[in-house]
Amino acid sequence: MSAGRWNVLLGALGIALFLVLWEVIGRLGLGGISWPPLSAVFEMLADDSKWALFQRALAATLQETALGYIWGTAAGLGLATVAHLVPPLRRGSDRLAAVLNSVPSIALGPIFLVLLSRDSTPAAVSSIHVFFIVFVSVSSGLQRATPAHRDLFAVLGADRLKRFRRLELPAALPALASGLRLAWPAALIGAIIGEWFGASRGIGILIINAMQNFQIVLLWCAVLLAVGASLLFYGLLTLLERGAYARFG
Repeated sequence: MSAGRWNVLLGALGIALFLVLWEVIGRLGLGGISWPPLSAVFEMLADDSKWALFQRALAATLQETALGYIWGTAAGLGLATVAHLVPPLRRGSDRLAAVLNSVPSIALGPIFLVLLSRDSTPAAVSSIHVFFIVFVSVSSGLQRATPAHRDLFAVLGADRLKRFRRLELPAALPALASGLRLAWPAALIGAIIGEWFGASRGIGILIINAMQNFQIVLLWCAVLLAVGASLLFYGLLTLLERGAYARFG
């Protein structure tokens, strides 16, 4: 058996063991009332009467996550590009990105709520999570071009913009793909946190309502929906990353 298949098998066994332990702990009550059996969670997820609620919440969160993902990617890519093309701005850009990343999401929510609106706050919080990851990935990726390649472009008379477009940007695409893969789970977390500041619907609102009404099974359903959405898009972006490394790596 190849190493890749062996790793997949080990991963599948690990997940299966985790799910079995979850069910056993819930059945025996070892985790208290806050740890229901996994079968009870799946039963609620399969309940037709609940699906309209789950679909509305998941659709709202995915829409906010997608908006934040796009905004954060554009901001991170844009700032990294400008900092690379204008070297005097590089140090200031690094510090700006670090400062924004150091501010807790729970503190950014009220600020965006005042500056924007409650419906835009989840996407705005999500975009900050994405921005830093994409900025760091692209900044490092733009440095991947070797000095020999840069010298070759200089000998051929390429100006800075042409060298960026033909050499440095393609060299940075694998790093950008890696950043996009890592940014999606962060974007989803940011959107869920942003929903806690007054959004009308979403997974975050479902979690808050379930906690306030002590609906433990519903709470775990919301968590599993978020995890499932995160893993699905993470897997798709992993395929994109592999394609980028195969083509430009």
